[in-house]
This record gives sequence, C-alpha cells and structure tokens, in this order.
Amino acid sequence: MSVPDLTINSVALGDYQTNCYTAQSGDHLWVIDAGYEPAPLIKLIEETNIAPEAIVLTHAHSDHIAGINEVLSRFPGTPIWIGAEEEDWLNDPNLNLSAFLGLSVTAPPASRLLNEGDTLTLGETTWRVLHTPGHSPGSKTFVCNESPVAFVGDALFAGSIGRTDFPGCSQEDLFESIRTKLYTLADETQILPGHGPPTTIVQEKNFNPFVRGE
Repeated sequence: MSVPDLTINSVALGDYQTNCYTAQSGDHLWVIDAGYEPAPLIKLIEETNIAPEAIVLTHAHSDHIAGINEVLSRFPGTPIWIGAEEEDWLNDPNLNLSAFLGLSVTAPPASRLLNEGDTLTLGETTWRVLHTPGHSPGSKTFVCNESPVAFVGDALFAGSIGRTDFPGCSQEDLFESIRTKLYTLADETQILPGHGPPTTIVQEKNFNPFVRGE
C-alpha cells in the first residue's frame, strides 16, 4: 500500500507465514518483525536501497524474531526496539517459545524498550505505541498519526484473534486490549496483522466472531 510519505510492503515468512513488513517514509526505513527463513524480507529491504533505522518488534515470539540475526548480518548495527516487558525474551528460547519447537532462537539485546504512550518517528511520520497485551505480555501496536494504519502483531486478525494458550498469555487481557485500545481507533484504520490478510477496524468491530464492537 502507498499513501503520502509512507510506503508499506510485506512478506509472509516460514512455516507460520509470519507477516513481516517494511515501512518507508522518504529515505527512512523500518523493518517490522523478522520471522523464520527471512531471505524474502532481506530482499525486500535491499530493493529499497535504504539501510533500516530499526527492527521494530510487535512481540518476541520466535516466529517474529527468528530472522533478526540474518537481517543483522546483512545490515549490521541495526537497532532492535521491543516492548519493555519482553526484553529478556530475545535471549531466552523458553520465553520466546522456540525451545518448544526444539530450536534455540536468540537475538542481540534491544537498544530501545517501548512503552505505552511512546512516540516513534519514521521520516515524516510519527507513530504512537499502544500496549496491547494478551497474546503475549509485552505485545505492542504501532499506530501512524498521519495515515490510518496500524501494525498490531498477533493481537487481532481478519476474523480472528491471537492465541492465548501459550505461557504468559491472557484471554482477558487480549479482549481488553482489543476493546479499549484497538476498537477505539478510527473505523477506517487499516490493520496490518502478524498473520493473514489485512483488515480494518470497522470490519472487525462488526464481524469478528470473538470480539464484537459495542
């Protein structure tokens, strides 16, 4: 999708088909999440001819962080930004759940810890950070102030919601996050999730079978 001053592209990576994104404003670039088998994501980055300013993580389950080291091999020194609650998950396969898959996914320490109310700048755009726990305790949503678009990770999907049967999950927290943080966004806000197709707030408020809008 393209809107003034903002271009967003995506690829679905690995067996879990994790949506990973690039967001570009002018000559400034973010990577949002980096999943397993990240070669298509690296190619997407390379096609911009811009070195990313940050790898911005919606949360730290392994299918969203497993490609970080390969991205860093191609773009050394790129900062990692993550919700403060999941700082330790980057280097703990038990917390990031890769150990449950028989794997040992780790990534370098984060250089910026994100909290509710933080403002992030990408070129000519600014983004507000929403704390949207439930699928994981440190899940974050990134909402653009200049364009009706939000990266929501695994909090909300088209016609579905994130799993809450993993360690650290809370169905109650997820419902609260969706109702009070996401469904209060403008109806036309395009939701860019961690899996599956994009959707809109009004679509999910009206038709999501798990959490309906009031």
